[in-house]
Amino acid sequence: MEFDFSQMAAGDRYKLMSASVTPRPIAWVTTRSAAGAANAAPFSFFNMVAADPPLLTIGFLRQADGRHKDTPANILETKEFVVNLVSEDDAEAMNFTCIDAPPEFDEAAHAALSLAPSSVVAPDRIATAPVSMECRLYQAIEAGQSTIVLGEVVRFHIQDRFIDVDRLYVDTMAMGLIARMHGAGWYSRSDTSFQLARPRYADWLAEKNDD
Repeated sequence: MEFDFSQMAAGDRYKLMSASVTPRPIAWVTTRSAAGAANAAPFSFFNMVAADPPLLTIGFLRQADGRHKDTPANILETKEFVVNLVSEDDAEAMNFTCIDAPPEFDEAAHAALSLAPSSVVAPDRIATAPVSMECRLYQAIEAGQSTIVLGEVVRFHIQDRFIDVDRLYVDTMAMGLIARMHGAGWYSRSDTSFQLARPRYADWLAEKNDD
């Protein structure tokens, strides 16, 4: 089946893409407005896109009336935010922070989240998150009804139990991260995986010549 996206409604395009491009990591973003109001919310249009400089990207859909949601509004206003990764232990709290509350509603407080002060940005980080990345706005792109944010990671926090500092080895599976899947309310666990070694051309060529 082939779909001409230029002839489809945005909601239908979203339905097809979000149900197909999975699993998607979750950026549990904490921000603070210029007036000091705290906000926490999860977003799954998210990934790492560069290491030099260290950049993350998050895509934010607009409100139905075209306004920015609280998180991108705060990022555009203050140029600072924290991306926290989500373990299964925090799934219920993360889901609560999806609530469609007004800007003055403190999601973290009502979800009983444990927060810790960040080192160089104003928003707090989520203390229970396996990884938290303090970010400053690198670039914002307004694209139709979406705002795409590039954030430069300026501080990287990881819980001690998940890292061998000498080797910079991260025990990724032990974090128990969750990701977004298809449809409303569906998530996946990271408790199954398989490994494939990246092929080397020289090895492939040697094997081909041996045949």
